[in-house]
Amino acid sequence: MRKTLMLASVALMALSSTAFAQSTVIVEEPVVVDPGVTNSTVVEVPGEVRTYVLDQSTPSVVYDGDVVVGTALPDTVELHVVQGYDGYAYTVVNERRVIVDPQTRSVIQVLN
Repeated sequence: MRKTLMLASVALMALSSTAFAQSTVIVEEPVVVDPGVTNSTVVEVPGEVRTYVLDQSTPSVVYDGDVVVGTALPDTVELHVVQGYDGYAYTVVNERRVIVDPQTRSVIQVLN
């Protein structure tokens, strides 16, 4: 009798944990890169682009705002093309080098 009762309680506990695990839902949130801007993808920048941008001697421009991934830079900030890579541009803003999507002017990556 005790053995049956013990087996029944073990089975009930096992079923309870299985039912609990099945009711768990994991929701992936989009990445927030800048307040008001959401991005669900991360852009992989080729190493050659990073090297090119780091090797250029470009004067810094002053920008009143946070320069973070996802920020669209205004038309007043001059962008420079990355030779051999049409999908990338760069500039130096507030002494920080940034890689930019030239079509949207959005910051793709901030380099240190």
